[in-house]
Amino acid sequence: MGLEHVRSEIEHMRAHVGRQRKEILLLQRAGISTASAELLLTRMLAKIEVLCAERDRLKKEQGGPTKGRVLGGRIW
Repeated sequence: MGLEHVRSEIEHMRAHVGRQRKEILLLQRAGISTASAELLLTRMLAKIEVLCAERDRLKKEQGGPTKGRVLGGRIW
């Protein structure tokens, strides 16, 4: 799995997490149990953590910059 694929999967999962959180709020407002939805959200967040670790490993293998920089930031 390539770096760009992992990055796009992380982006997709984060969007999905946002939708899931909104759905949980709607269920809570309606007085419906959210236990299963919250369990799914927990699994999704764990998957994102695994993907982020994979992304970091791939970045390290490619020899990319290891220093965290802000896009468009100054180089001192």
